[in-house]
Amino acid sequence: MSTKTPIFLLKTKSTPGDSYQEQFSSETDGFNFEPFFVPVLEHRFKDEGLATVRQLLQTKAIGTGPECAYGGMVFTSQRAVEAFTHLVQEVTGDERWPHLQGIPVYSVGPATTRALKAVPQQPPLQVFGEHTGNGETLAPYIIEHYGEWYKNRPTKPPLLFLVGEQRRDIIPKKLMDPALPSDKFIRIDEVVVYGTGVMESFQQDFTKLLKQTENRPARWVVVFSPSGCDGMLSALGWLNESSGRVEGEIQKEGRKTYIATIGPTTRLHLVNSFGYEPDVCAEQPSPEGVWEGINRFWNESKE
Repeated sequence: MSTKTPIFLLKTKSTPGDSYQEQFSSETDGFNFEPFFVPVLEHRFKDEGLATVRQLLQTKAIGTGPECAYGGMVFTSQRAVEAFTHLVQEVTGDERWPHLQGIPVYSVGPATTRALKAVPQQPPLQVFGEHTGNGETLAPYIIEHYGEWYKNRPTKPPLLFLVGEQRRDIIPKKLMDPALPSDKFIRIDEVVVYGTGVMESFQQDFTKLLKQTENRPARWVVVFSPSGCDGMLSALGWLNESSGRVEGEIQKEGRKTYIATIGPTTRLHLVNSFGYEPDVCAEQPSPEGVWEGINRFWNESKE
């Protein structure tokens, strides 16, 4: 039997590399985790949105020329990058496809940036914004960076934003704020290229992994979104199916399965919807943030 502590990451493993895999695969500070990815959500490409983007690419309507409909692109999810990559890979034989080497492509963080840099475009896409981490900080960065990119144009060309059905509107609101001066205002058009739903097999897959690791001394579950929380709690056997709530102390004495959330939104969902307070809420939504939260919890529990 393995002596490593299982850590169940309730997310799809990112490609080409996953920073959570990297964070939790090596022994650090006395912790020796064994990461398991348990996908909660499945993503389906939206044909109508893909057709729109395909047409824009084929007609070279995304570029730096004054006749182009869009002067840049924005991505805030890896799923949107996957949809875009799907379109790029449809065409073979033109080494410069999809003709986007001259435009700025904005990314919200490291995982999305890695995915964009893996897009088979020659020369590679020019990706900016990796350091921002979220839409709140990416939006003002775009305003300044894009403004400098097209500084010779009093009216900035629109941006194309590839999104999922469920998304926040922070970036469009900030870029199209009526209070912005005309040389800062940027129109941004959203095209929905994928939809999201909870995988039917999630609870069954998670239950199977719990069974396989039931003899380990301790286990951690990292929850990345409100989706699938009910399936997770049911698989753990913590959810009262009649009330839909977690009742009692959930084996506070001798309990060996612990819950961490990626941030306050998911924590509040567990508290408000199920009456369950997770053991850790990461201060930063990152592998390091989750690691630090677990580390702090263990050290405090030993005192």
